[in-house]
Amino acid sequence: MKLRALLAPLLALAIPGAGVAVAPPAAVPAFKPTRFSVVVQGSGPDVILIPGLTGSRDVWKGTVAALPGYRYHLVQVAGFAGTAPAGNAKGPVVAPLAEEIARYIAARRLQRPAIVGHSMGGTAAMMVAARHPALVGKVMVVDMLPQPAGLLGGTASGMRGLADALKGLSGTESGRQLIQSAIRMFGTDEAQARGSDSDVVARATHELAVTDLSRELPRIRAPLTVVYASADETRA
Repeated sequence: MKLRALLAPLLALAIPGAGVAVAPPAAVPAFKPTRFSVVVQGSGPDVILIPGLTGSRDVWKGTVAALPGYRYHLVQVAGFAGTAPAGNAKGPVVAPLAEEIARYIAARRLQRPAIVGHSMGGTAAMMVAARHPALVGKVMVVDMLPQPAGLLGGTASGMRGLADALKGLSGTESGRQLIQSAIRMFGTDEAQARGSDSDVVARATHELAVTDLSRELPRIRAPLTVVYASADETRA
């Protein structure tokens, strides 16, 4: 699926009306994220692009080239695609990543940016939108469910045993095989998984497997678009 073709419906961002008195923004402390890095490209309304499990920000190159007129914030999650684990060296990955993205939005004084996330990035995007609804203008989730275990027809509670086993096998051959299966399940190109830190991947996969955002969805105020692939059922 071409991600660049899926963004067009999202990127019609509202512009606040003129003539409305706005109080000066409160001072925001300087903030440097440790769980991700950002490359900013272009100019225009802000769009944050988050790749999936083990993915590189380079997955969005085609999107950025095809859709000029926006200021893109290309996120690279620490520990994936050859980067050092940094702030993701221990503990949970996805929820703290979402919190840092929210802090980044506030620190940069971004005006309700659109957030687009693929796979694990979609989970992070939903977390930001549900837990910090005032910060987000629009959300697009590509190939992810509020309960990621649903991709295998399971539930977060039902997947906990397997997820715990995966986490415990980190660094072993069996663990590496399970991680590769998880990468395929969550839709990331295996070519982009090379060089990712196996422990960060294992912890992120465990977190995804036991996450269920279903009850948090009503907190999202921004328009939410979900894009997914399905089998071509046309007949010749």
